Amino acid sequence: MLDIKDDFPLLANYNEQGTLIYVDNAATTQKPRCVLDALMEWHTVRNANPHRGSYKLGSLATDLYEHSRESIANHINAKKDEVVFCRNTTEALNLVAASFGPTVLEAGDEIVLPVSEHHSNLVPWMQLAQAKGCRLVYLLTDKLGRISKDELDKKITPRTKIVALAEVSNVLGTRFPVKQIAERAHEAGAYVVADCAQSFLHYGLDVQDLDVDFAAFSAHKAFGPDGIGVLWGREALLEKMPPVLYGGEMVQKVTWGKATFEKPPLRFEAGTQNASDAFAFMAAVGYLEQIGQQAIREHEDALTARLLEGIRDIAPLHVYGNPCMADDRSSIVAFNFEGQDPLLIGRFLDSHGINIRVGTHCAEPLMTYLGTGATCRISLAPYNTLDDIDALIDVLRDAPRMIVRSVLKKRK
Repeated sequence: MLDIKDDFPLLANYNEQGTLIYVDNAATTQKPRCVLDALMEWHTVRNANPHRGSYKLGSLATDLYEHSRESIANHINAKKDEVVFCRNTTEALNLVAASFGPTVLEAGDEIVLPVSEHHSNLVPWMQLAQAKGCRLVYLLTDKLGRISKDELDKKITPRTKIVALAEVSNVLGTRFPVKQIAERAHEAGAYVVADCAQSFLHYGLDVQDLDVDFAAFSAHKAFGPDGIGVLWGREALLEKMPPVLYGGEMVQKVTWGKATFEKPPLRFEAGTQNASDAFAFMAAVGYLEQIGQQAIREHEDALTARLLEGIRDIAPLHVYGNPCMADDRSSIVAFNFEGQDPLLIGRFLDSHGINIRVGTHCAEPLMTYLGTGATCRISLAPYNTLDDIDALIDVLRDAPRMIVRSVLKKRK
């Protein structure tokens, strides 16, 4: 089992003063010391505007920014020029929908996506479908949160032009077979866009093996800084895509009446870029490589199995998706207590120093499909421990009884 919690100052500082069990990692992860050090290093001895200054500091900033891009490209088995820096996964997915989507979609075409999609990989396609006269087709999940082969065969047809899906559902915790779905989509002549926000940390990413056309992920969900993410796209597709933002270093030449634009990735990086976070993201990737992807996966699988086993006999507790450990089960566990407001559960856990997420998780169509207004969500990371899980299970066992007692006390 991993033992890395002391590498994360926020967790170490809190636990010196009391108890903090942070299990809202699908929303954002904490930052290790090496990432915080990288941010400080940039702002104290590296700071300049990349691709602008011809002086030594400016040239160094450019080199470091591009080295960060290259490091991330190597990490995901991609070409350097296929890596576009964005603010986050959401912006990356919007870029594909705004720039690539209109070049391949015509009225009557279909965009296929799971009903479980995060709004970031749903709303951009919804808006594009409305603008182009296309149709959204939803892949429905079964009770275990899986998409059957029959469902894929029925929904992915010659009318399908784009299949957009998250590799891991941020609610159901299902890891969908993206590689197999991509193969089926490509056979139908469709392009595949993968949202890897919830899988990048936990499973890694090899874009050659995944065999999709675009992939997006965020740094802050993988120990990196806030405010930077990546769009990876096949080189041939990126070269055909028009820019959606203009100005700054994406411009190649401007005359009084005409402008020409740089090749990707600079074509999509208008204005001053977030160089400090790119530099810190490189540090986060280095930290992940030091731990090792297999060690991360084995550690999280053990934690998730312990959690699911521990809550199985809590009678009023219902888990959405697969309630048992399985190969396609990630470390995200959404649940509700029958008859209890999820917000009260979240507040009760917070009173015990346990941070979970409560709400719709930016997946409102899925909430409707599941027949609930909101859920509680636990999401684990490599710095969580078996002690965290055992403490969480103990508090969950007491939650319904203690909440009912609290409500009755207030009524008196």
